[in-house]
Amino acid sequence: MPRPRRTQISVKDTPYYHCCSRVVRRAFLCGDDAYSGKNYDHRRAWVELLLFELEAVFAIDVAAFAVMSNHLHVVLRVDIDSANRWTDREVLEQWHKLFKGDELTHKFAKGELVEAHEVHRLKHSIAIYRSRLCDISWFMRCLNEPIARQANQEDKCTGRFWEGRFKSQALLDEAAVLTCMAYVDLNPIRAQLADTPEQSDHTSIQLRIRAALKGEQPKNLLPFIGNERDNQPNGIAFLLSDYLELVDDTG
Repeated sequence: MPRPRRTQISVKDTPYYHCCSRVVRRAFLCGDDAYSGKNYDHRRAWVELLLFELEAVFAIDVAAFAVMSNHLHVVLRVDIDSANRWTDREVLEQWHKLFKGDELTHKFAKGELVEAHEVHRLKHSIAIYRSRLCDISWFMRCLNEPIARQANQEDKCTGRFWEGRFKSQALLDEAAVLTCMAYVDLNPIRAQLADTPEQSDHTSIQLRIRAALKGEQPKNLLPFIGNERDNQPNGIAFLLSDYLELVDDTG
């Protein structure tokens, strides 16, 4: 029996989660559909673009991702500290990037005077939005629903596109995080969609390799920061060079 999402996600135990969404019907998310004869490779760009748009709105970092033919993988890190540091106005500014809000939230976000009798309702809305902006379920909802609508419009059909719920797995330690990231990054290789990670389009590993060749790290992905230290920035406590070697050896 499916368990409530709140029992599967506990930021107190770990901020890292592996999420997977799969299409429910025989049509493909991306790639060649042998039944219809159509190619849907262009949908990979939809997913990648929206994924990074959401990463810039939510207090959730993307550590790894891979868009496959009929499913997608993402490794996410919930940044609860950033969400708590946001001012009330910043919370509303982030929320309004995705949702309309209401007259009261827009009034406050613009710096206009809020009546005393409206303060309680405003505070309640801000608390709800702050919670949702660091909620993996809301992140995946904002990722999956627009893709489903766009795909259904393209296919000229209605109905469910994704399975009812995305799958979520907690990654409880550093070894689990690195192992899962390597699993996600190597998915296209196992599925024979690409021969090497460098050729794996619309994946995190391709972005990391391209940036590494320039001595950089992708701005839209959670960075590798090396060994743990005082006042360290947000990131994965592992060397990027070691991770790329891990992926290469595993592949």
